[in-house]
Amino acid sequence: MDKQGFISYMEGKDLAPSTQAEYLLKMKLFLGWVGKEDVQVTKPDVLNYLEHLKNGRGLQNVSRSNHLIALNHYYTYLYTNGQIAKNPCLLLKIHGTNKKRLHKIYTPDELDRIFDSYYQLFIRSYDDSRYRDDAQRRYSALHRERNAVMLSVLIHQGTITNEIERIETGDLDLIKATIRIRGGKKLNERTLPLKATQIGLFMHYLQDIRPQLLEYQTKESGKLFLPLPAISQTKTDNERLRCAFKPFTEQVKSIDRQFFNFRQVRASVITFWIKTQGLRKAQHLAGHRSICTTEKYLTNNLDGLTDDINQLHPF
Repeated sequence: MDKQGFISYMEGKDLAPSTQAEYLLKMKLFLGWVGKEDVQVTKPDVLNYLEHLKNGRGLQNVSRSNHLIALNHYYTYLYTNGQIAKNPCLLLKIHGTNKKRLHKIYTPDELDRIFDSYYQLFIRSYDDSRYRDDAQRRYSALHRERNAVMLSVLIHQGTITNEIERIETGDLDLIKATIRIRGGKKLNERTLPLKATQIGLFMHYLQDIRPQLLEYQTKESGKLFLPLPAISQTKTDNERLRCAFKPFTEQVKSIDRQFFNFRQVRASVITFWIKTQGLRKAQHLAGHRSICTTEKYLTNNLDGLTDDINQLHPF
């Protein structure tokens, strides 16, 4: 097995070190079972191995699919480097591995209502009488004002929480009404349009809220969403902001009992993009590197259609 070349291939795919180690192990197990050189493997060999994993080792479809993914990566590497004429894993797929939708998929109107409720309950009419002094009341108010703006980005731009941490002030262009979402290990960078309702929200945050948050910082980091001091001063700014999402999640849960986490919000946004703008456009907006990742959200559209049919035509 061309171990070093495969590692370079996986690094080029931005696969995590743990994933690389997992794929190397799966390839070692496969080649040990098949008893052939890697370049001599055929499609029947792969099919027989998958059957062995099912009957001989009792692996479920999801686990066997993970083995197939590792094999496909390796033989894609060999094929692209001209070491084999055909990928023996090409077009192979294990059915029955799609995960069922576990949580509610929100419509855009429902997400807007969640934001409006958050703003009403935690900004406009929040009861801060439980705090002992003005300093605590100010501290809490800044938390909630910042969270409202982050919620707006999560709902309208469909970002993940890690992307929220990486946004810088220079990524926001209120003149063009756009926001730059920086790429990471798994997602592409993209520039997304802002909703008209977000412009005033961001202006208030930049002019009134962020300067106050900056008073708690030792230096200007350039990050759009600044953390507030935490109990542990050893944490980085990103870690402190990440910790803020736990109580933030609980606040949103108090508004809607069907809310589970912010991944659910992202799934709802992507599902709507697929429905209204198509797979390719949704892939770009979501930052997915592979169309296959976007296709996983198609089941949400089918589930929604089934719900509509059951509601309108119960018989």
